[in-house]
Amino acid sequence: MTQRGYGGPLRYVQGPGILADVGRYAAGLGPKALLLMDAFVERTYGATLRASLADHGVEAVVTVFGGESTEAEVARCAALAQGCDTVIGVGGGKTLDTGKIAARDAGARIITVPTIASTDSPTSSIGVIYSADGVYDRVERCYRNPDMVLVDSEVILRAPVRFLAAGMGDALSTWYEARSNFESRSNNYIADGYAVTAAGAAIARNCHEVLMRDGRAAFLAARAGCLTEAVENVIEANTLLSGLGFENCGVSGAHGVHDALTILEPTHHFFHGEKVAFGVLCLLALENRPQEEFAEAARFCHDIGLPVRLADLGLADVSDADLLRVGEDAMAPTNVIHSVHRSLSARGIAHAIRTADRLSASLFGEGSGLAGGQSH
Repeated sequence: MTQRGYGGPLRYVQGPGILADVGRYAAGLGPKALLLMDAFVERTYGATLRASLADHGVEAVVTVFGGESTEAEVARCAALAQGCDTVIGVGGGKTLDTGKIAARDAGARIITVPTIASTDSPTSSIGVIYSADGVYDRVERCYRNPDMVLVDSEVILRAPVRFLAAGMGDALSTWYEARSNFESRSNNYIADGYAVTAAGAAIARNCHEVLMRDGRAAFLAARAGCLTEAVENVIEANTLLSGLGFENCGVSGAHGVHDALTILEPTHHFFHGEKVAFGVLCLLALENRPQEEFAEAARFCHDIGLPVRLADLGLADVSDADLLRVGEDAMAPTNVIHSVHRSLSARGIAHAIRTADRLSASLFGEGSGLAGGQSH
């Protein structure tokens, strides 16, 4: 029988006011921590975080994230973490990825504290390395999930609602990509890969159900500055359900298209989850899923301001030759698109991207598909 595997963080805590309790949680892991914050977090919450650590007897080595999760930035942070019991990463996905990989290299434990709910990386045991120019390079496995994931929902709510929507775009891929992996019998991302457990599959499915039920209401509530049950549910879906779902089931074509699209410079101005959302539509086109399913996903994205057209990613005039280059990049042996249970080619991937764009145009017209634009 094929071995099954399931993994996740040791503890996940979510709710208003959690940020001020970081010291209490860190103290249980050791007396010295590297506090890695992005620049905005340092300006906005740095004093609160330092005070919390000091109040609980945790000595803090403090550094500001350099802006990209490059090899050099990971090495810098790992050097600072030498002698620390814990690395505390506070900020967006690239800050947390850098913290996770640095903690692995320094032999430290890891606490992730996302300040936006824009990706599902906080719970996972993997981190992504990018070039200094923001081009995707590779995934690094840390072989251990974070010891703790602390999510302050009030902090999440203060961020522009575009981040929450981008997180829903990333989370939207969870079930569709899990299904791809079920069909291709691909291993998940636990350690070096196992077959999917029933628990992992159920979490991926529930992630989709929460988004379809609460996503639109959460978007509108968050845009109005209201912390409702729907907002809390979507924060959990974006962070915990999607994080557990993708790691325990695997990703495929939506992330494969995302990774390849990063070779086109205009896409660098958009969030990970925004590109993944469009990648979902490309995956559905590539797999020739029923048009009703494509329309459901496209309308959900449209309603919360996620890209549904190439124009929404700054690619209104993208040439067939450039899309073929994207397809060729996606066909690299290391690209996760190979979990799609279809015969793949660079030309076929390029055509799926163009087809997704045309299908969305048939639903929303030739103008921008974004409801409310990218400025919310």
